[in-house]
Amino acid sequence: MFRVFPSRESSAAAYEALLDGVLGFLALLAAAVTLGALPGGLTDLAADVRELGIALGFAVVMALLQSFVGVYRHRLRLVPLTLRVSAVVVLVGYGTYLALKQFDLHPHPGPLVGTAAAYFLLAIFLLRGLAVAVRGVTGVPRVLIVGTGAEAQAVLCDLRADDRHMRDVIGFFPTALDDEALVEGAPIFDRSRPLTDIVAKYGVDEIVVAVREQRGGVMPMDQLLVCRTRGIKILDLAAFYERSRAEVPVDSLKASWLVYGEGFVQGPARRMIKRAFDVASSAVLLLIASPVMLVAALAIKLDSRGPIFYRQERVGLGGRSFQCVKFRSMRTDAESDGVARWAAKNDSRVTRVGAFMRKTRIDELPQLISVLKGEMSIVGPRPERPEFVAQLKDQIPFYDLRHGVKPGVTGWAQVRFTYGGSIEDARRKHQFDLYYLKNNSIWLDLQVLVETVTVVLFREGAH
Repeated sequence: MFRVFPSRESSAAAYEALLDGVLGFLALLAAAVTLGALPGGLTDLAADVRELGIALGFAVVMALLQSFVGVYRHRLRLVPLTLRVSAVVVLVGYGTYLALKQFDLHPHPGPLVGTAAAYFLLAIFLLRGLAVAVRGVTGVPRVLIVGTGAEAQAVLCDLRADDRHMRDVIGFFPTALDDEALVEGAPIFDRSRPLTDIVAKYGVDEIVVAVREQRGGVMPMDQLLVCRTRGIKILDLAAFYERSRAEVPVDSLKASWLVYGEGFVQGPARRMIKRAFDVASSAVLLLIASPVMLVAALAIKLDSRGPIFYRQERVGLGGRSFQCVKFRSMRTDAESDGVARWAAKNDSRVTRVGAFMRKTRIDELPQLISVLKGEMSIVGPRPERPEFVAQLKDQIPFYDLRHGVKPGVTGWAQVRFTYGGSIEDARRKHQFDLYYLKNNSIWLDLQVLVETVTVVLFREGAH
């Protein structure tokens, strides 16, 4: 079986979207009651299918559009959150008003939608304010970091930057290898003091082991075991970064963690559902995007000499090669000397039309044909050229794992990291690909598609 919500980040976004959907549903029903459209009040709602249908449509579109504008992608500050939510409410409200008026579904569409929008905005900001107040009263989980090196400092920075999963770091606990304290920003406890005493005294809820080398008795394993049996959550670096950054770091990764850990679900049910999802979504997208593709083809022809499409060998599932087809976005002499080169941000080889297509991802649309043929998937790791794959396999640990699934038109790495034009960028993007491989699910695929829209609209990710 596969998990519906593969990670805490995915589940948090899903629950927030679900909550806002419920608020939208209740807001429209409350507006109907306020205006007297439901004379019997809330006790007769089950009998009023029309009002329920309007409310459900209002709620679904509201939550979906908020997802598209990035409300659930990360924690936004008050001003951008207010602007994005308000813009969505205006768009959904106006669209609902037009639909109600056009199909004569409600006698007073204007007042109904206006009242519902006001209720929704009031509810969403009251609830978010209440959540902040509750967090201030109840506090946040308390964390102890084991280690005092550069990794421990990085963990502290990540914990304090992650305002979606806030933590209170009580300090650092040195190991036998920590001769010098390289950390700052939190107290460093005496190593001679029992770890279990510190956990008990400060009410620690979670321990992060920020140490790469754990062999040779450097770790207080017996004390960590006692803490674990008492219900304290303990994370190593790989598990921590999987949660905090939605990526799997390769520098501190051991094969045993991948072998014995959870994830990497690729059973028959998952493959069947994913293939059905790919066929249905690619067919719908091709139908919707066909006018855009015709305009793009004409623009390419008018902008520069050369073919409309660009075919290139890429590595796919199981390491097998296939011909990847895209709209041509570079000059025809981009690699006239026959040497494969990394594409770079603001690449001088890109044409004027090509630059626009890359920003909006229009150049990727022909790959939907490869999805229908079964060579690619809608969501998956970006397919690389054989020349680069041979190079990256030698320099990036576990790089071959990406070929365990079909490459994708879009993917977790593409929406989470900037444009990759170097070995180091490829390493970082591979860490996001490993996260996708480990946590793959239909829900994560849907989340990637939603975030792809956000990236195109607000340029918050990468192409």
